[in-house]
Amino acid sequence: MSRIKVNDELREVTLPITLTELIQQDNIVPDMVSVQINGTLLERAKYDDTAVSEGDEIDFLFFMGGGSL
Repeated sequence: MSRIKVNDELREVTLPITLTELIQQDNIVPDMVSVQINGTLLERAKYDDTAVSEGDEIDFLFFMGGGSL
């Protein structure tokens, strides 16, 4: 098991794992989230090819709709 940090929470994962696989494990719809790894915002097209590594800090950034009163 390898340790990574996801949204400031330590997590153990089995490597190798891609970013897409991690997103699927968390039941997240890929089109509804942006991902930052170690401070770098990734393009969605790179999720399948991006391998998660020991010690990575990953942030899932969700967009929320809003309105006016």
